[in-house]
Amino acid sequence: MSTTHLISSVFLLEFDIPVDIIDSLNEHLDELIDKEDRQSQAGRLVGQIKKGQQLALDFEHPKCIEYSKLVCVAAGEYINKYEQLMSPGVFDGKTFQVEPDELWSVHSYAGDYNPLHDHGTKTMMGVSTTTWTKVPPQITDRKPGQKLFNASGALDGHLSFVANAGSLRDPDILRLPQLLTVKPEVGKLYVFPSWLAHMVYPFEGDGERRTVASNLNVHLL
Repeated sequence: MSTTHLISSVFLLEFDIPVDIIDSLNEHLDELIDKEDRQSQAGRLVGQIKKGQQLALDFEHPKCIEYSKLVCVAAGEYINKYEQLMSPGVFDGKTFQVEPDELWSVHSYAGDYNPLHDHGTKTMMGVSTTTWTKVPPQITDRKPGQKLFNASGALDGHLSFVANAGSLRDPDILRLPQLLTVKPEVGKLYVFPSWLAHMVYPFEGDGERRTVASNLNVHLL
């Protein structure tokens, strides 16, 4: 008889966003991208988005409000899950309140990418989210489990979360995965702690990879 003790560093939550919320976001973004008064976030984001744009969004905009409510609920679920995984009383009996902080879109085209980075929030405890409202077929049609050898392009346009330094040898030395790579899918929402480093690989070909991301402050009360 044995007992397993797992030393884990992070977890993510995945949700499916209703189609009507995705459609509402895209309608708003299609309108916003052509407006002269749109607010670029390029000066404060590390994304190397040279062909596309990075735009500030308003949590309270009528076409964003349902998405805003959804990500706040999702962030709350993340905190609850963390509390369940930790020892009882990890928050000393305190409750928490999720507060929208920042919301923005990233419109990426061939060659655009995001280097390894993390997010910051105005509170020490913060949660971030990312979802996709448009993904080119050359990304979505990639077969799962495809190897990187022979310049396969297996990770083109994908998002990687990096908990710690890892290597291709990890399975050979019985090391648990330190990196999670996900293929963008329209309507998939990922929720993660804001400190978690992540990056986006560039892709080739036509089409827009459209991302909506958010940061949420978490107050302990």
